Amino acid sequence: MASRIDLIMRRPPIRDAARGCVSGQGGRLEGRTVLAGGLVAVLLLASAPAQAGGTLTVGMTAGDLPVTTGNPDQGFEGYRFVGYNLYDSLALWDLSKSDKATDIKPGLATEWQIDEANPKRWIFKLRHGVKWHDGCDFTADDVVWNLGYSMNEKAPQFNPAQFAQARPYLGTYAGVEKLDDHTVAFTTKAPDSLFPYEISYVLMVSPCRAKEVNNNWTEYALHPSGTGPYRFDKMVPHQRLELIPNTEYWDKARVPKQDRLVLIPMPEASTRTAALLSGQVNWIEAPSPDAIDRLKAAGMKIVTNVYPHNWSYQLNFVKGPFADKRVRQAANYALNREDMKDLLNGLMLEEYATVPPSTPYYGHPMLYKYDPAKAKALLKEAGCTPCKVTFAISTSGSGQMQPLPMNELVKSQLDAAGFEVTLDAMDWNALLKLTREGVDEHPTTNAINVSRQTQDPFNALIRHVWTGAWAPKGSNWGHFSNPDFDKLIDGILSEFDAEKRLGLLTKLHEMMNEEAVLIFVAHDVNPRAMTPEVHGFVQAQSWFQDLTPVSVGP
Repeated sequence: MASRIDLIMRRPPIRDAARGCVSGQGGRLEGRTVLAGGLVAVLLLASAPAQAGGTLTVGMTAGDLPVTTGNPDQGFEGYRFVGYNLYDSLALWDLSKSDKATDIKPGLATEWQIDEANPKRWIFKLRHGVKWHDGCDFTADDVVWNLGYSMNEKAPQFNPAQFAQARPYLGTYAGVEKLDDHTVAFTTKAPDSLFPYEISYVLMVSPCRAKEVNNNWTEYALHPSGTGPYRFDKMVPHQRLELIPNTEYWDKARVPKQDRLVLIPMPEASTRTAALLSGQVNWIEAPSPDAIDRLKAAGMKIVTNVYPHNWSYQLNFVKGPFADKRVRQAANYALNREDMKDLLNGLMLEEYATVPPSTPYYGHPMLYKYDPAKAKALLKEAGCTPCKVTFAISTSGSGQMQPLPMNELVKSQLDAAGFEVTLDAMDWNALLKLTREGVDEHPTTNAINVSRQTQDPFNALIRHVWTGAWAPKGSNWGHFSNPDFDKLIDGILSEFDAEKRLGLLTKLHEMMNEEAVLIFVAHDVNPRAMTPEVHGFVQAQSWFQDLTPVSVGP
């Protein structure tokens, strides 16, 4: 079976002959505060409306502008609108199609392959002719420097904030070496057949620019330099970030077609809706479900697609009720996901497993269909009545859909089955910080509601249940650990045959469901709304989206 997980897992190298060059520079401040939705609206009304003929103005769900010093904050929305626009990674995502799941493709690397003599060594060939926005040439030295920037605490360029952002994707990373000016070799702590996926989340920043400011990252943020399809133009801290096309981008097919991209943080759905209807923006993320009919009546386009994204709860396996499998299963049986779908005006798929059925490694997992009587019986058997739990949730944020009403509905359904749920609401970045720190730092939190991307096997499955990914080193927030799981994961990471690995991934997915390692709620369909003047957008089956084909005009 050929699938999206096949692309980088065979021994033959991936190749791409495209060549080109680039130029530009830009900036931003890292210190930020959350801007209230009402103040955003006032500022928007004071600004000029987006003009037809080239300005794409986006109302993001983020509470603030994402940082511009490499791997962004604000979740994957930060990657979508800032990270992958200012910067490139060695492997990028093919976002050109809407009818199939996305997979990685050559980026700053044109090909990669496992070393036949060493299953813990990957060889990456780098693209020739690429320049940073500051005019310096991109070489192998820059790749080595960047891994020091994000992963080596002894390196003079080390940035602790970037370490926190990159570490979850580099759990097996051991080192990198330059072989020649356009070849590097990565070593991993153990065989890792999925490493090229993981390196796709590590964005490359300019060492030239960093040296100009003596590795002062606040100063760097005032004039960031990448190799991406957009260059920084200007910003108003906490209010708006403006990018312009990099007309010399190395991939000529992806030189942006709009004249300007304006990004505005709008954490409240009602504010985003009002801004779109008033013409202050021409694109919004995650419109409120109850506003969909109104937006359609006003002539707005509503775009959705299958989306590798689950809205679920990660659980505390160290201390508290969810250490008991029966309690985890009870929570899943207690949820009526049809009610959640009604709440979202149909804009979701019911989630009964970590990944949706269209995923190649879905298999035949145990499904927890709504059964409140069974939920109550399991809680009674576990001796947890009432079963008191605390959930850490966010008020908004990238991929969080409609977190407050959704969490209130989950709470009401769990409480009806014998739980007693306390919702601990916080800002999105505060919740991400809690998530990175792990359960040891937050033992009284029983679950976290952090929506997760599932567009590659490691992030869909492995990071939730691998002992090697325990937070703060990785994304296994609740410290799930099971020797049978670890043995299977070691087999997956050591298997470079795509078909054999697919079978192992399917088994892992089925085991995760049987253990009820998450509370499954919803698979997102990624709704966004835009004015009729927005043309050329193709909604990929991905958290990331390519804005470069988009134009704005009659």
